[in-house]
Amino acid sequence: MIRGDIKALSAYHVPDSSGMIKLDAMENPFSMPEDLREKWAKRLSDVEINRYPDADMFELRKKIAKREGLQPEQVLLGNGSDEIIQMILIATVPGTCVIPGPTFVMYNLVSQWLKRPVATVPLAEDFTMKDEHFLQVCAREKAEIAFLACPNNPTGNLWRQERVEKIAKGMGGMLVIDEAYGPFSERTHTDLIAPNVMVLKTFSKVGWAGLRMGYLLGDAEVIAQLNKVRMPYNINALTQASADFLLDHFDLFEKQVEVLRGERERMAEALAAIDGVQVFPSQANFLLFRVADANAMFESLKQAGILIKNMHGSDRLLSNCLRITIGSEDENNAALTALREILI
Repeated sequence: MIRGDIKALSAYHVPDSSGMIKLDAMENPFSMPEDLREKWAKRLSDVEINRYPDADMFELRKKIAKREGLQPEQVLLGNGSDEIIQMILIATVPGTCVIPGPTFVMYNLVSQWLKRPVATVPLAEDFTMKDEHFLQVCAREKAEIAFLACPNNPTGNLWRQERVEKIAKGMGGMLVIDEAYGPFSERTHTDLIAPNVMVLKTFSKVGWAGLRMGYLLGDAEVIAQLNKVRMPYNINALTQASADFLLDHFDLFEKQVEVLRGERERMAEALAAIDGVQVFPSQANFLLFRVADANAMFESLKQAGILIKNMHGSDRLLSNCLRITIGSEDENNAALTALREILI
């Protein structure tokens, strides 16, 4: 009774990281300070979990909108950005979805679940993309929707501003600019929001991965339509209370982001100095690098107690590539030490 195309898919795999230095999932490595944790716990103790959560979430949307310089009606909340991607693909006209390649796997995966055709625009060898080529594919495929991760995952690069602007203005369908890694990059794209341009964000990368809180910014009328396919009570009461509380202390997470940006630059220089390692520029909280044998390196690092992401085999352009999350200074040093020992 299960669809044949679903049987042919592989489930999204999350490897066991027990006892390892976990640098595979782009998480913030810093734990919440104890004094703040106690205040947070007190806030959660007041939540009445016998009641359904606030379905409209107006006050939380209002708080997020104020941070973004928008109106609450322009904010849609999701159980992680993945759920919002699913909402968008459900609600929009079921035509072709255009994406760069390689990019975040969920655009393609959710499209497959919904039997939406996908057209991929291959990136250049250096992971750059031409806006003309992207728009040509959109026109040829009569694309109803396109996704642009800015910065891109897993490559880490940020498309040039003028390229994003040209695509936004030249798209005949809906463009979703995914800023999951926006806090670590040099710019945002909220100024491009229009009836056919939306910006997708998440709190997962800045330190709230366990809360699963994503949000979409867009034209108020479009957000109202998308809200019709949002599951009732999709954000649980504990997550709502946590997000409301933590937004009042967001300066802490912004400081952590600055630390991680500094560590990213240090790691990039250190990796580039190792013989046999080619590291690619990144404006995210991870680095993509190439070695002679990614499979062997991945297994050796696992044996050393360090878990990163093996990208080899996922796309032609990612041959012998590995992706490492930027962790704490100690975690990064341990990874560098292990890499140097393996490559000696």
